[in-house]
Amino acid sequence: MEHQAITPYLLYEDCAAALDWLAHAFGFEEELRHLSPDGNVWHASGRIGEGEIMMGDPGDHYRNPKRLGQETVGIYVVVDDVDAHFARAKEAGAEIREEPKDESYGHRRYTATDPEGHVWYFASVIRDVAPEEWGAQVATRA
Repeated sequence: MEHQAITPYLLYEDCAAALDWLAHAFGFEEELRHLSPDGNVWHASGRIGEGEIMMGDPGDHYRNPKRLGQETVGIYVVVDDVDAHFARAKEAGAEIREEPKDESYGHRRYTATDPEGHVWYFASVIRDVAPEEWGAQVATRA
């Protein structure tokens, strides 16, 4: 069977600073950093648990969500201990949009933004809940 995965690719105006901040605040481990001849980060990747993100600096034409004044994407990350993760992020100065709370779908979740305005949802599974119990419908496959 072929391995398939989805990996978010995030764009940052200052990718080097983002790599450092994501490691400090959210616990990502940097895997690689590919620099341009002038020292900008062309491409990078980081990992948290089994999850991976890729990142890059797209150049002068790009404007991050913070500069645009709007949310452009949300990244949902499942962690072992969401309350400890929240404390780390808050201590590191992450902008907290929502404090940790138990959700009807069985996750305990909080929401934060990074310095360039990307929205991050961090959660821990606290109980198994059937989709129908919280109002979702399971898609049927032909």
